[in-house]
Amino acid sequence: MNYFSNPELINKTIKECELPHITGLSRTESLKLILSCLDLTTLEGSDHDEKVIDFCKKAKSFNNFDLPNVAAVCVYPVFARLVRKNLENSNIKTACVAGAFPAGQSPLNIRLDEVKFAVDEGAQEIDMVISRGKFLQGDYDYITKEIELTKKVCGTAHLKVILETGELGSNENIRKASNLAIEAGADFIKSSTGKIKPAATPEAVVVMLETIKEHYLKTGKMIGIKPAGGISEPDQAILYANLVERILGKSWLNNHYFRIGASRLTDNIVKEFQTNQ
Repeated sequence: MNYFSNPELINKTIKECELPHITGLSRTESLKLILSCLDLTTLEGSDHDEKVIDFCKKAKSFNNFDLPNVAAVCVYPVFARLVRKNLENSNIKTACVAGAFPAGQSPLNIRLDEVKFAVDEGAQEIDMVISRGKFLQGDYDYITKEIELTKKVCGTAHLKVILETGELGSNENIRKASNLAIEAGADFIKSSTGKIKPAATPEAVVVMLETIKEHYLKTGKMIGIKPAGGISEPDQAILYANLVERILGKSWLNNHYFRIGASRLTDNIVKEFQTNQ
């Protein structure tokens, strides 16, 4: 299927994936899977040590409700060491946005220094933003360069490349940016920073998924997908999981290849479990 220039096909696929559960799973199983794929995120200017410590406690608390832990806690680089320490002896990863998040409007050497700082402080995953201004003016070589250099600085840390699809303007641009990121070494491609509107949209994610599929069919390499921004309700998260399953297959439905960036979503999942007990 070619989703890139076929809005009717995109809309039909989205409609068919609007279910109360992930295909082949119960509602309970679906919510547990979603929780295990979640990057619990706090990216506010008011974040401070005590808040971040409490956030880590929250991330480790879901076992108390007979639920899986989240996949990662995502914070600014200044909190990487604190998060890594507080997640010790858990299976939860320490993730950081880095590289002049969310705008990306800083000199590349400074952005790379911030990524290196985050990794040195304990970040196991880095979420970087591409330079949308450079992309929109057609400087694709710069986009490739910034991703390749960031990947190099990451070392063994996984790299999630944020496209900020709401600023790219068209499905063709989303496809182009997805391809550039994948070819330059992204372990994941991510829809949005969550700092602008629109953030994650099913339409954009369908195009990203189809790009990942094309790459997989050509190379056999699996690239991860991370919708992020404005995903607060369980049914929204289930829709994205169904889109992943529909376009890429069940092999992607785990936290090695599927993440959701969110903060309020965890509370709503736990609330549903408590209500149904």
